[in-house]
Amino acid sequence: MFFAPFCYNKRNMFIFSKRGGVMRGWHKEAEKQWDERAEWWHQSSEEMWERGSRKTIIPFVTTYMPKEGYIADIGCGDGYGSYKLCQQGYRVIGLDLSSEMIELAKNRRTHEHLHFQQADIMNLPFPDETFTGAMIINCFEWTERPLAALEEVRRVLKANAYVCVGILGPTAAPRVNSYRRLYDEAVICNTMMPWEFERLATENGFTVVDGEGVYKREIDNSIIRHLPTELKQAVSFMWLFMLQKR
Repeated sequence: MFFAPFCYNKRNMFIFSKRGGVMRGWHKEAEKQWDERAEWWHQSSEEMWERGSRKTIIPFVTTYMPKEGYIADIGCGDGYGSYKLCQQGYRVIGLDLSSEMIELAKNRRTHEHLHFQQADIMNLPFPDETFTGAMIINCFEWTERPLAALEEVRRVLKANAYVCVGILGPTAAPRVNSYRRLYDEAVICNTMMPWEFERLATENGFTVVDGEGVYKREIDNSIIRHLPTELKQAVSFMWLFMLQKR
């Protein structure tokens, strides 16, 4: 299923109670909550992509991903990242679970090679081997069944397609959204770590081509660059993977 990316704010913790034996489905609750927060997300997305935690993503993508066919931006939110890909010469289809996010995306920019539609990562409305590449930033963490989501993504990718995936690191504040599971409350954020996703991907039809970290300002980059990958991931805000479909 699709979840637009998320930047933490204490007023916007994503939890939903199952007290009394009544609980909304994960997907339906996620769609509802992201719809409610679409405008809030929209207010900060440009800053994140231009100067914040997502500013290195597009350069990372363009290093590997050829400008052929269509690229799927899965969990596109309000579409700012999709727009930036389009600026680089890619043909892009932005997809998100939230209808409110998609409306914001459609109203943001228009271009003949940029399209948006509501879609669920667990059941993508495309034939096998549709896309020549994909960008999926902070989306798998918000799925109930990450393996099933990964398998569905693989299905719609052409052979040897590149995929840029961003997974929240241990220091990312949005991880607080999974905390209430310890009180037996249902949440819509899983606890998958970058090293877990890497193993999941390599065991299920992908090769890791490259990776790089996004860190909080307090991290000394002169020290980070000498650390092994597992330690870099352990202090990251987000880890970017470049995968290739096998």
